[in-house]
This record gives sequence, structure tokens and C-alpha cells, in this order.
Amino acid sequence: MRTDALTYHLICHSDRGSQYAGNDFKAILAQNEFVGSMSRKGDCWDNAVAESFFHTLKVELVHRTKFKTRAEAKGKIFEYVEMYYNRRRAHSTLGNLSPFEYERQALLS
Repeated sequence: MRTDALTYHLICHSDRGSQYAGNDFKAILAQNEFVGSMSRKGDCWDNAVAESFFHTLKVELVHRTKFKTRAEAKGKIFEYVEMYYNRRRAHSTLGNLSPFEYERQALLS
């Protein structure tokens, strides 16, 4: 969630499972300054953006790569998300701009 031009918070989106609604999990979110986000009851569309992202990640990277170690997988996934998906990959929902370019243009306008 964007709160100003320089501050970003991780959003932890989940379904309505009791493990995510409990006080212990909420405390972990708060300790790490994460924003909790939960699906509305009976609304399967809440997860559409996350599901789309994970599908794309799997199709474009994970299923095409044989990782030798967990550390290699973490590094490659980080690189894919931060260097390609967010900075260069065009997103149709953002007018075929990358998220980085979309944010940059939003700051300038």
C-alpha cells in the first residue's frame, strides 16, 4: 500500500482462514509493518491479481528453470520480480506500462 511518494508497505493478502484472522498472525503483521488484506466472504475475485501474478511467475520462470538450490531459486525469483516483472514487463492493466513506469508517471502527474 502506498502511503507517500517514498514509503511502501508489503501487503499480505490471504483468504479467510482462521490462521490468518487470529491475533498471533495479526501481531506478526504489525511487528513487521505489513498491511493485512483478506478476501471478502464469498468473493473469489479478490485473489485474481495474486493468482495472475503467480501463474505468470511459474510460466515465465519457474517451470522453465531447473534450480540447483533453494538459494539459487530465491535469487532468480527476486531478480525476475524486481528487475524484470516490475521494471520492464508491460502489464495490460496498466496501459501496457511496467509497474515502475506506471508509478513514475503517476508521481510526475
